[in-house]
Amino acid sequence: MAKGKRDYYEVLGVGRDAAPEEIKRTFRKLALKHHPDRNPDDPQAELRFKEASEAYEVLSDPGKRQTYDRYGHAGLQGAAVHDYAHMGIDDIFSMFGDIFGGGRRGRQPGADLQTEVEVTLAEVVSGAERNLHFARNDFCETCGGSGAAPGSKKQNCPTCGGYGQVEQAAGYGFLFSRVVTACPNCRGRGTVVSTPCKECRGTGRHPKERVLNVKVPPGIHDGQSIRIRGEGEPGGDGTGRGDLHVYVHVAAHPFLERHGNDLVCRLPIAFTQAALGATVEVPTLSGRTELSIPRGTQHGTVLRLPGLGLPDLRSARRGDELVQVMIEVPRRLDKEQERLLREFAATAEHSVSPESKRFLERLKEYFAGATNGG
Repeated sequence: MAKGKRDYYEVLGVGRDAAPEEIKRTFRKLALKHHPDRNPDDPQAELRFKEASEAYEVLSDPGKRQTYDRYGHAGLQGAAVHDYAHMGIDDIFSMFGDIFGGGRRGRQPGADLQTEVEVTLAEVVSGAERNLHFARNDFCETCGGSGAAPGSKKQNCPTCGGYGQVEQAAGYGFLFSRVVTACPNCRGRGTVVSTPCKECRGTGRHPKERVLNVKVPPGIHDGQSIRIRGEGEPGGDGTGRGDLHVYVHVAAHPFLERHGNDLVCRLPIAFTQAALGATVEVPTLSGRTELSIPRGTQHGTVLRLPGLGLPDLRSARRGDELVQVMIEVPRRLDKEQERLLREFAATAEHSVSPESKRFLERLKEYFAGATNGG
């Protein structure tokens, strides 16, 4: 049995030979008993309700029940069983509409909103704060979100009788079905406004400007979002606000390029500096620093500056700055420079580098093999 999970038959209080109707009937009683709305002061009620819902989902499905009877909780690993520990009550009710008549009326979650902010690479190191200005549909101040004019009241919808849902029959030939849908007159609210508010025209909502301070954590990546709970629009019944998703854009740096938590700097140097060695200045997010170029450095060589990269979003450990050496060949030479280089070239022909020598030897072998038909 999985650690921390009770036996599903024990949860529902039925025997292992219980019929599907008995399982359904027992779950209905438990669900109504432990309904969180009926137990607002009991935090354990929601947990008992979710536990019973999970047991019912498995035992009401013939395939899952057979697997559970044979292998227990271990047999359901990888199966499509909902994670009730992280599900909202509304989501669970929507799954068991056959028992609860289509779910709870009026519990419509509010809409999520999104906006974006821009930060620099330097702010990725230290974190940043931004003041967000955005508009959202909020409660109308005149009617308080009811949609009714001051002094008037809402009334039960005459179409659905206040249930927020209507049942329609559909059929073809001898096949018939019944479909429960949201009431088109009240849009699932169950109430209608006899005298609409003039300010919001009966919607109960009005656009409002919102100013909010958001903290961007160090180490965040381009395209990641910060979710601010409850800063979206209110739901259909005036509760359950949505969330605000703040997408972060990291501006490009003129010299540094991000690769994970490391920074890459492509540093151009003269071929004389690469051959003889030199000390050069390199840009970093904290200013300029000196870097030693070893004698005989080759084009594309990567030199590392430890701890000068970006922090990890979780551990805060900083990456490194990787300096890739790009050797530049001069396009123009004066006469003296050309004379000196020709003298160097003449000596280099008799003293080539080991790498170049190996390449020339392999090249001779290749052409020799081609001449011999190899």
